[in-house]
Amino acid sequence: MTNLEIVKSTYEGKSSEENGKNLAKHVAEDIQWTEAKGFPYAGTYTGLEEITKNVFSRLGTEWIHYQFTPKQYVADGDTVIAIGNYTGVYKKTGKGFEARVAHLWTLKDSKIIRFEQIVDSKT
Repeated sequence: MTNLEIVKSTYEGKSSEENGKNLAKHVAEDIQWTEAKGFPYAGTYTGLEEITKNVFSRLGTEWIHYQFTPKQYVADGDTVIAIGNYTGVYKKTGKGFEARVAHLWTLKDSKIIRFEQIVDSKT
């Protein structure tokens, strides 16, 4: 698989479970995952267990229909950028949101070693 195909597989599966399995299959053991400052889960997490605990589990329990919809990809060597929109409804408030976002992925030897979320957190 190309780096672009690997990243696409984390977004474009038949279900969020399939996307998660594809992510788990392709992450390096010491992956660095950065959620943007000002975003609800801001911080840098190391390893899939820490990422799952601090990001994915919370997304799954605190939101309704939270998703990233990719609109465009840019790939250059070991870097892949996915550009799209977040949407979802926060359970505690019942308020929905939409925000434009870019995900910056870095791969090495077909393994994802770094992820950075770039988003307007004010939205």
